[in-house]
Amino acid sequence: MAKKTVATLQTKSKRLTKAIKMVRSEKSGAYTFVETILAPELVDNWFSKK
Repeated sequence: MAKKTVATLQTKSKRLTKAIKMVRSEKSGAYTFVETILAPELVDNWFSKK
């Protein structure tokens, strides 16, 4: 599974990180990309979840 932190975003007083991970579909077997914007300390937890 590919994973990558793409950008660090800063808005007012909060730092945010945009994270993208590649997930395989159980039905078709194709890969899809899931994107989210999180606080930097939560990124590792998000990548470790299925």
